Amino acid sequence: MSDATDAPSAAGWWRTTAVRDGLLVALTLGLAASISLSEATLVVLAAWLAFGRRAAGARRAGWPLAGPLVGFAAWTLVAALASPRPVESLAATKGLLTLGAFYVMRHALPDRPAARRFLTGLFVAVSVVALLSVLQVGLCPPSGSVDTGPVRLLFRKCARARGFFSIYMTLAGVLTQVLVATLPRLARAGRERAWMAPLWALGVVALGLTYVRGAWLGFAAGAVGCALLLRRRGLVLATLAVVVAAALVVEPGVLARLRTIGDLRDDTARDRLAMLDTGLRLVQAHPITGVGPGGVKRLYPLWAPPEALRRSTSHLHDTPLQIAVERGVPGLAAWIAIWVAFFGVSVRTLARVPKGDEDARALVLGPMAAIAAFLVAGLFEYNFGDTEVLLVAVALMALPFAVASDLPEAARNRGAGET
Repeated sequence: MSDATDAPSAAGWWRTTAVRDGLLVALTLGLAASISLSEATLVVLAAWLAFGRRAAGARRAGWPLAGPLVGFAAWTLVAALASPRPVESLAATKGLLTLGAFYVMRHALPDRPAARRFLTGLFVAVSVVALLSVLQVGLCPPSGSVDTGPVRLLFRKCARARGFFSIYMTLAGVLTQVLVATLPRLARAGRERAWMAPLWALGVVALGLTYVRGAWLGFAAGAVGCALLLRRRGLVLATLAVVVAAALVVEPGVLARLRTIGDLRDDTARDRLAMLDTGLRLVQAHPITGVGPGGVKRLYPLWAPPEALRRSTSHLHDTPLQIAVERGVPGLAAWIAIWVAFFGVSVRTLARVPKGDEDARALVLGPMAAIAAFLVAGLFEYNFGDTEVLLVAVALMALPFAVASDLPEAARNRGAGET
């Protein structure tokens, strides 16, 4: 009798898992190469999670980080309504929907095996794009662009690696997070390292060929910080140094670009300082609700100092500054609260991982380091406003929560809950 009743249950579980995994595969491809595919898959995945059949005995994922995320979203709407052009500002708040992808991913990754498969798939997909990006720059025609033919998508504006994204900054942001997130797995002994190491090194070369210095600094901060927390820290740091040195040898132009970091004579640095000055003055003039989402594009030409090289911009190339300008100091505080809450939960989860469980530790530590890299890179670029980059960030944020829900009962009971 039990066999007859268990068969439909098993079939239903298989169908549920197969649909979820298929959608997650499509999502990994989208995160690596196509915002349209990412967004479409997230919509279907959200609908499937809301109305599809739940696997028998599945734990409820809950709504972690709800307090800071709702607080940030609510204050964003307040800032939009208080702006001189509320309709335009409300339209600019559509980026809040990207944060909702965190809950889609949290419910789509119910346990550690699902989280591991997702990160593996994302790493492989991004590695393929990294290979194509290296070829993109290496085979770029002298004109720097191909206007016709089937290869136009790859070789349009190919002087700097951009993969299939519209700009090199997006590829740099995606590569930075995925490379740092997978570093703890790369540091583990075993067969996995044999196939991951070459792909990881290829990703570092592709990151170098984007020539995005802010992403390089984010990668360095995230990778070194992560390495210092690993048990084989000496080996990992030495390997990082060798990989980066090899990347510089492969493309000497990267070293020349690296030398310009901190050079105040560099036009880009001078322009960023002008943006910093403008942003600080705007925050001083509008400290509570800011100028409203989307207001920088309207006001920058009026507030930019004479030394600014760029007389028009929609963002200030600094995420915390952009948040403060658009949403005021309370909005910046609400934004910071999101990351404080995420790191707080992740640290508690890491402390509850049983000793010797390197797999779980890697799935918590890697995303923590990746988000740290994302935040450091955001000091030099408004990556919070780059949907493709932010989607990767919120997807990686879900991994520590999947690990927390899959820890042994005794370990879960030793710390605070994830909500």
